[in-house]
Amino acid sequence: MSASAPKALAIYAGPVARDLLQREGLQARHVAAIPAAAGGPKGLMLTRLDQFLFGEWLPQADQAIDLIGASIGAWRMATACMPDSMAGFQRLESDYVRQRYDIPPGKRMPSSSSVSEAFARSLHAFYDGHVDEVLAHPRYRLHIMTSHGLHMLNKQGSLRTPLGYACAFFANAVSRKALGLCIERVVFTASEPGHVVPRLPFAHNDLSTRQYRLDANNFFQALQASCSIPFALDAVHNIPGGPTGAYWDGGITDYHLHLHYKTAPNQVVLYPHFQRAVVPGWLDKTLKHRHGATSALDSMVVIAPRPEWVRTLPSGKLPDRHDFMTYKDDFAGRVKVWQQAVDESQRLVDELSMWLDNPDMNVVQSL
Repeated sequence: MSASAPKALAIYAGPVARDLLQREGLQARHVAAIPAAAGGPKGLMLTRLDQFLFGEWLPQADQAIDLIGASIGAWRMATACMPDSMAGFQRLESDYVRQRYDIPPGKRMPSSSSVSEAFARSLHAFYDGHVDEVLAHPRYRLHIMTSHGLHMLNKQGSLRTPLGYACAFFANAVSRKALGLCIERVVFTASEPGHVVPRLPFAHNDLSTRQYRLDANNFFQALQASCSIPFALDAVHNIPGGPTGAYWDGGITDYHLHLHYKTAPNQVVLYPHFQRAVVPGWLDKTLKHRHGATSALDSMVVIAPRPEWVRTLPSGKLPDRHDFMTYKDDFAGRVKVWQQAVDESQRLVDELSMWLDNPDMNVVQSL
């Protein structure tokens, strides 16, 4: 790395978290919860951080930690609960980079049904034989976020789905609570049979919310639903143990999991993220006034790539879903660019490790 190369890692903290960092630095015992955002291929840039945090750093303490994931974030957090999470994250990285969908002649994109079928097969190949271990992890409590359709969105259809999301868009533009008229947050929480489902680690008066048990009977459906981007994949219908109807990507309701987390004194929410802004819902992407930090994030520490470093990556950006169209049939070209970006993300790990050993508060910016 040249002396002029930009630093890769940025650290942002809410005011409560910043006070704790000032007093004690960041210790593994401080972590109460870890959110994991939707964002498709952008999440690839966090898998090396995941390997370091779950494989090396968090084992320095033993407190229970809530893992809350939406979309690719749910896949990442379920992987963290595997017996060998390091190997799991390495496989997730490899599988995601090399995913491939055939485009029928004359079409711009593969059908949503073909993508859903292929994704279901990949999830089974990934987790078969490990589901019980994921659900019963002795330390990590897994919460999978899904978006449950109401009214027109309660069932997938060629007309009702686009109309339903148009209604959701306008309702959300009015307020987050109004979005709840069209779609609700349904959280599936891992708990052992015969035990009470643990309470959610966040307040949920911002949006209509329901919680159900995540078990071996619905694990695959819940995880696939959380990753089911509207129009790119089919909705998952009638998840066992939950309300009937269509379930969509957890990022619809909770794009970046901007939630009122419940933390005790001297605890933080540690958030490996791909940017500074913690955007509430997918439909808020264009509503810039909702992108700023609120008091909900006072105890949060965000670790993310610096924008100036991102511009040094191949194509000058993070991997994203548009790359599938950019590279079209050039599978090898896309894989090369994505793998180069992911390999570069090792710098995030190296810089975080150094900062944890010698915390410099001049590096920490306000969230």
